[in-house]
Amino acid sequence: MTSHALSDTGVLTGRSLRHILRSPDTIMTTAVTPIALMLLFTFVFGGAIQTGAETSYIDYLLPGILLITIASGIAYTAYRLFLDMQGGIFSRFQSMPIARSAALWAHVLTSLVANLVSVALVIGVALLLGFRTGASVGAWLAVAGILVLFTLALTWIAVIAGLAARTIDGASAFSYPLIFLPFISSAFVPTSSMPGPVAWFAEHQPVTPIVNTLRALLAQQPVGGQIWTALAWMAGILVVAYAAALAVYRRKLG
Repeated sequence: MTSHALSDTGVLTGRSLRHILRSPDTIMTTAVTPIALMLLFTFVFGGAIQTGAETSYIDYLLPGILLITIASGIAYTAYRLFLDMQGGIFSRFQSMPIARSAALWAHVLTSLVANLVSVALVIGVALLLGFRTGASVGAWLAVAGILVLFTLALTWIAVIAGLAARTIDGASAFSYPLIFLPFISSAFVPTSSMPGPVAWFAEHQPVTPIVNTLRALLAQQPVGGQIWTALAWMAGILVVAYAAALAVYRRKLG
């Protein structure tokens, strides 16, 4: 983006962030479901689940919960984008000297900030529930980088939904499969405990290598080749979703 586009993106991002600050319940609502799941699995199901790991179940569980937090949060991005489209704000921007890409990037960056705040809230609750890690600063930075990339990849999917939806419900409904996907992965139980076809799917879908990488980083264990698989999945989804979002955006606005 040029300096003009960066400046426009900064202004519009500030506008979107002010909307969130006026209704912080959005971030709280995003964090409620993952926290409830964390409580449920830790105190109700956790005692019956055998992971084979030496760490506590909350340590095993947290990476998947963080991904569910992000998958829940991006629904609001699609919702806000849909409202802007229906309100004619994008059409008005076209008549102003504003870079065309700035409006989309403003929603994406707002999503990134809001989701990272939600992730921080969930980690804070996890610490209260007994989560512990000896991860180094470098490992935490790697975890943060993976979560940022994951958020960006899913947010551009949310942009497609927000632009293409015809109703408010349709704008956010796309997130339900994304929220459900971690349940068929290594997020809650080892994939080896699943029936054959389910285990195969769990092993070859994108969430499992991402969860395994985050878990290894937080547990100070070698990440192995999982990190490259995770990065390839996220980068691939990001590139495809970004290209598709721009195509839908151009078609919508001409």
